[in-house]
Amino acid sequence: MLRFHENNYGSLNMSEQPTIDVEYNGKPDSEESGGLVLASEVLPPSLPIIPIKPRPAFPNLLFPMAVSDPHQKTAVQRALENPSHALGLVLVRDPSRPDGLENLHRVGVVGKVVKVIHQDEENIHFLVNTLERFSIEEVTDLSGAYFARVRYEYAPELSVNEELKAYSMAVLSTLKELVQINPLYTEEIKLFLSRSSLDDPGRLADFAANLTSADGQELQQVLEALDVRKRIDLVLILLKKELEVSRLQTKITKQIEEKISEQQREFFLREQLKAIKKELGLEKEGKTAEIEKFEERLKKLTLNPEASRAVTEEVEKFRLLEPSSPEYHVTRNYLDWLTVLPWGSFSKDSYNLDKARRILDRDHHGLSDVKDRIVEFIAVGKLKGNISGSILCLVGPPGVGKTSIGRSIADALGRSFYRFSLGGMRDEAEIKGHRRTYIGAMPGKFIQAMKSAATANPVLMLDEIDKVGASFQGDPASALLEVLDPEQNATFRDHYLDVPFDLSNVLFIATANQLDTIPAPLLDRMEIIRLSGYVLEEKMEIAKRYLIPKATKNAGLKPGQVTIKKEALAALIDGWAREAGVRNLENRIKRLMRKAALEFASGRTEPVVIGKKDLAGYLGQPVFVTEEIFQNVAGVVTGLAWTSMGGATLPIEAAAMPSKGKGFRQTGQLGNVMVESSEIAYSFVMAHLKEYGVAEDFFDTHFVHLHVPAGATPKDGPSAGVTMATALISMMRGKPVRAKLGMTGELTLTGRVLPIGGVKEKTIAARRAGLNVLIFPEANRKDFAELPDYLQEGIEVHFASEYQDVYKVAFGEPVQKVKAKPKAA
Repeated sequence: MLRFHENNYGSLNMSEQPTIDVEYNGKPDSEESGGLVLASEVLPPSLPIIPIKPRPAFPNLLFPMAVSDPHQKTAVQRALENPSHALGLVLVRDPSRPDGLENLHRVGVVGKVVKVIHQDEENIHFLVNTLERFSIEEVTDLSGAYFARVRYEYAPELSVNEELKAYSMAVLSTLKELVQINPLYTEEIKLFLSRSSLDDPGRLADFAANLTSADGQELQQVLEALDVRKRIDLVLILLKKELEVSRLQTKITKQIEEKISEQQREFFLREQLKAIKKELGLEKEGKTAEIEKFEERLKKLTLNPEASRAVTEEVEKFRLLEPSSPEYHVTRNYLDWLTVLPWGSFSKDSYNLDKARRILDRDHHGLSDVKDRIVEFIAVGKLKGNISGSILCLVGPPGVGKTSIGRSIADALGRSFYRFSLGGMRDEAEIKGHRRTYIGAMPGKFIQAMKSAATANPVLMLDEIDKVGASFQGDPASALLEVLDPEQNATFRDHYLDVPFDLSNVLFIATANQLDTIPAPLLDRMEIIRLSGYVLEEKMEIAKRYLIPKATKNAGLKPGQVTIKKEALAALIDGWAREAGVRNLENRIKRLMRKAALEFASGRTEPVVIGKKDLAGYLGQPVFVTEEIFQNVAGVVTGLAWTSMGGATLPIEAAAMPSKGKGFRQTGQLGNVMVESSEIAYSFVMAHLKEYGVAEDFFDTHFVHLHVPAGATPKDGPSAGVTMATALISMMRGKPVRAKLGMTGELTLTGRVLPIGGVKEKTIAARRAGLNVLIFPEANRKDFAELPDYLQEGIEVHFASEYQDVYKVAFGEPVQKVKAKPKAA
């Protein structure tokens, strides 16, 4: 322990180096017991104190410091005024508490200010070389700056023994392991070993403790351990903790590197490939290429102002987005849709009426009234210069060619054609699109159709518009109101695009089997064109022109290998394909061709000729047979009905059973309207029994049963009244009605015959069934007169305003008879 004879802490000239006489208590550093030393090397008994955080300083270190607190700056200035330039560095106990005497540890390190690096009004930057430990004996606070009287804890001189050497080797071994895990310690350890040796275990312990990342309070315990053995024990514990933390950190780092190394490798390879392609001019960077693609598309388009603003804003936004951003793909898809639509791109319409007529005749046989209406439609467009604002609705039974007519209209006009079905659609978003905020959002069907059509004036066919449904997801039929309204669709706004798109130049053609299920507001926006179906002669012509050549080609046969005779074709239509359309007929012809193809594939070489007698062998027994209703059977009368499948014959049977009381029953899956018609007919006949030569007590002694065959098929409609009344009268009189007679009309209680609908369909059904005498209500005379001549040929038609007119025709007293037109040669 040094004892100072002169210990004033005054103001000295730093250039002067006075000497001081000192003597040593204990064993001196040399053999001499005293001598002279420089004043700058003498440590003063009182030191200015600087609180430090978060770690304590250890002896024998050189490091920079900076202070900005005025009190600490005062302490540094006082240190510089002393020849030793010494100051005390003491760790604070709790860094979260304000500085104070009670917040300072009692053991610190004395440091010598080696050099002032920078000094101004705010900060002092300087280098400090730490020397020895000290213990604070008394602390004074002079205007916020701390000064302490200290006792220096000089390291005792130790004789190097085996135990301390072993501890030193353990410390160095642990440091070596740390270096292998964390090479950052390498240079510091090399520097220390170049200046020290194993003969100084205390200094080695201080150095090792300073290398660790231990907590400040744990390091303070090492600093306060004056006993070297205890200090090394504490340091070894800290080093082992540091080693375990470093190993764990290395393990975690390795795991993370293993996970991302493959991704990094792929990323670097892709970036290198991208850079190589860019240098060679083979490929541009993804986002740049996308933007150039959008800009190139925009040069060919004419957008409306709102859409143009939206595209400009989205492109600028897209430039700033990174490909890894979630919004990148949303914006890219939106720009792709905006720029792929045919804004302002129109195809040139062809208004050549002769060409339109040729195309319609080429693709369809018959349907002259429909063809005339379409040619008139094109003629109006020729005079106006456009056909915008028109929505056609083709109504008719299945298989009559509604969809193919729409395609023919597109060919005649020279427009692109796109078709999609509305059948079963229940989500409003399918019409108007989804909001872009939803995952997987897409525009509606109409915007998708415009993209596929690639022009702003295509022909869009909306199939099965009568089968649009409604659900909790909305009402698509209501969403169609905007699309199919010429006053609104010029600014149609899809939810996905959210900018107006002009649909007013689109020619919409809808198809339906019936109009009853179409909402009235939607039906009001469309122009109805009816397709009624085909008669036998038309079906034969369609089969010869279209169906047989098509089926022959699809079956892999050559023309002339299979021949269907005329009478066989007529029998095929009458026995297997009586429906209004020709789809079932086409399927039967395909089956014939498949049978023939099987024979040729099995080795046959001669042509196949199919006659009337061969049909059953190819197709099985006929589906339709001549009914008993066409023969002389009392109580059976054939009515004419309209269904969504076209016109149909409806036989009605009446029977009476002797009974003690009257009664009346109806069967045959009759709807409410037909049940009411039967009751009206029953009441009417019962009120006029004497006029028809029937006993007035007939109903009092008979139970009457009225039946409509094919009971599994629901039937309803206001046109069976006269047929039911006639069946009851025929049954009561026991006299059959006129042969091959068909009738239709609604009956009132007073005997008036009310008009009906579907005259054309019912006439076609009558011709198909072989009926040549028809009775229609008088009010339908004009409807029959508008029918084509080929439908009126060979038919004797009568018009009835009262039931008496029906009775006279049915039972042999014809009135108001219309002579049949002669059959065509």
